[in-house]
Amino acid sequence: RKVPTMLLSYIICITSILNLAHGFRFISQSKTLCCTYTTSLSMISESEKMKQLVGYKAVDDYVKSGMFVGLGTGSTAFHAIERIGQKIQSGELVNMNCIPSSERTRQQALGLGIPLTSLDVTSRLDLSIDGADDVDLKLNLIKGAGGSLLRDKMVYLPVVSDKFICIVDESKLSRSLGSAKGAPLPVEVTPFCCEHTRGLLEKLPSIKKSGGKAILRRGSISNTLQDGPDLAVTDNGNHIVDIFLQSPLEDASQVAKELLETPGVLEHGLFIGVTTALLVACKNGVRLAGSGGEAPWW
Repeated sequence: RKVPTMLLSYIICITSILNLAHGFRFISQSKTLCCTYTTSLSMISESEKMKQLVGYKAVDDYVKSGMFVGLGTGSTAFHAIERIGQKIQSGELVNMNCIPSSERTRQQALGLGIPLTSLDVTSRLDLSIDGADDVDLKLNLIKGAGGSLLRDKMVYLPVVSDKFICIVDESKLSRSLGSAKGAPLPVEVTPFCCEHTRGLLEKLPSIKKSGGKAILRRGSISNTLQDGPDLAVTDNGNHIVDIFLQSPLEDASQVAKELLETPGVLEHGLFIGVTTALLVACKNGVRLAGSGGEAPWW
């Protein structure tokens, strides 16, 4: 049966109105999403600018063609890796070989066309670049919030890397390790009886002195936010115990000794006597401490 002309016109008209209304809703939602995204970028842009500033400067000042370079993991190291990629693509850096300290870094480097190798191929690096969670007056560090502390140690220690360039912003500076707000001391432990190991760590004399609370990391391995129900797993298939300190560590070397003597512990996030130079992103630019720079000023 044929649909009457007036009825057909009415149906077409209603359909057009509905489609138009849907289009307005989509545009409105898109504008809202756009505004939300822009606002979020605005909130973090100043922090990211500082991280980019110090990450780029580390590469510009220290990385040369033909080098073997250790690549760090984290939000500040991300920018250093990005800069290396840019310079390789422009032809400014050639004959590079880099070793990533995590799978996340490996994926980023591959995406930027950075040539990768491993310690099985070369056991000596010209330098390594990475950030830190806490830096004291002796340029000792706490690292591992990003979950790659075991591989960090394998790549950055002087036995492998001739220089370690640490890149941070001012918020990571402290007079004694354990003073940085919200930055725990990470410890990588075996999955076997990890709760038992957590308990042992919390009872260590040096940890008890600082009021340490040991917590197994859950959710994402790349932060300390406890953002999931399951135990976080490192690239090596292990777990991490984050030790939240109520007061600074009295003797970082003694803490390191006690941690490594604890059964079940594979590595800790204390990096003592490793830093060659520290680049700090400040409001007025980048300042250098350590080799070739000024004495710690904070």
